[in-house]
Amino acid sequence: MGKYDRLIDKILRGTSDANIPFDDLRTLLLCSGFDERIRGSHHVYRKEGIEEKLNLQRDGSKAKPYQVRQVRFIIIKYHLADENDVQI
Repeated sequence: MGKYDRLIDKILRGTSDANIPFDDLRTLLLCSGFDERIRGSHHVYRKEGIEEKLNLQRDGSKAKPYQVRQVRFIIIKYHLADENDVQI
């Protein structure tokens, strides 16, 4: 099981939303095919076929817990954990 497989499992478990490294979450989204746009401290992610946009900000070196929950919602709703397109 690779680093990002473990990260997806950690996000889906939901037991440590306050302990997800921002850079790891950012790389996971980029490797999953999301496009990134940065405006100041806001990192906005969009992907074709996904209605919602994700707007992430750093909380120190970690992602904000409520934003990790938003990512979990997108992963579950669109079955992104079932895709094997994360190649790291």
